[in-house]
Amino acid sequence: MAESGAIRTGIGGWTFEPWEGSFYPADLPKKRQLEYAASKLTTIEVNGTFYRSQKPETFAKWANEAPEGFVFSLKAPRYGVNRKVLAEGGESIQRFVESGIAELGDKLGPLLWQLAGAKQFDPDDFGAFLKLLPTSAGGIALRNVVELRHESFACPQAVQLCRKAGVAIVYAESADYPEIADVTTDFVYARLQKGNAEIATGYAADALDRWAGRARQWAAGEQPEDLPRHDPETSAPAQPRDVFVYFIREGKVRAPQAAMALQERLRD
Repeated sequence: MAESGAIRTGIGGWTFEPWEGSFYPADLPKKRQLEYAASKLTTIEVNGTFYRSQKPETFAKWANEAPEGFVFSLKAPRYGVNRKVLAEGGESIQRFVESGIAELGDKLGPLLWQLAGAKQFDPDDFGAFLKLLPTSAGGIALRNVVELRHESFACPQAVQLCRKAGVAIVYAESADYPEIADVTTDFVYARLQKGNAEIATGYAADALDRWAGRARQWAAGEQPEDLPRHDPETSAPAQPRDVFVYFIREGKVRAPQAAMALQERLRD
C-alpha cells in the first residue's frame, strides 16, 4: 500500500472571462480552454452540472480533452439538494447518476452534494438523504461528499451519520460557512474560499505552505490538529487518502495560480 494518497489541486469550472489573458493565453480559442486548464491543473470541480443536465457525449468530450490522471468532480444537481425535505430527492439523484456521468471513466471523481445555506440539520432527514446517495454508475464506484453550510451541522451526530454512510464532508475555509474538518471516509475534499486577487498566487506564501502541510497530513492518513473537528472523540482509521483541494470564490481571478502554486509545493 502506498504511504500517501494522491493530492490533486484545482479550481471550480474552467469558463471565467477574467481568466482570459491572466491564466489562459490571450489568443487561446475558448473551445480549447478545458484542454489548457487540464494541462496545468490536476482536477476541476464542474459547476455546470449543478444548474443543468449534461449529455453523455458532453462527459465523453470532457474526458477526451483531459490527460491521463486528471479528475473531474461534479457538483450534483440543485434539484436533488435544494429541498425542504432532502429525503424526497431520490428521483433527481437517480436521474443525475443515469445522465452519462460514467462516460468520464477513470476521470470521474467525487460527486459534491452542496446543501443550501439555510438548510438546517435534521438527523432523520439527513440520514435518509445519505442513504439515497449513489454508490456506482456504469460499473464505476462513486465517492460522495456533502457540503454542510449551516452551523447546525457542526455537531457530532452529523459527522457520525456521514462516517456511517461512508460520505465525506467538505472542509470549507470560508467566512460564511462552518469549518468541519472531521475525516469520515477514504478521501478528503477541501474548498478554499479566502483567496485574494491582489496576491499573484491568490494566497500568501505562508498560507500556501500551511495548506501543503495539511494536504500531506491528510494524504498520509493523519488529521491536522489546527483545523476544527466536531466529533473529536472519534478518529478515522489511519490510512492513505486521496485529497482534493479547490480554490474558489474569493479572489477567483487568481484561483488557477493558487492551485498551481500549491501543486508546486507538493512536488517538493
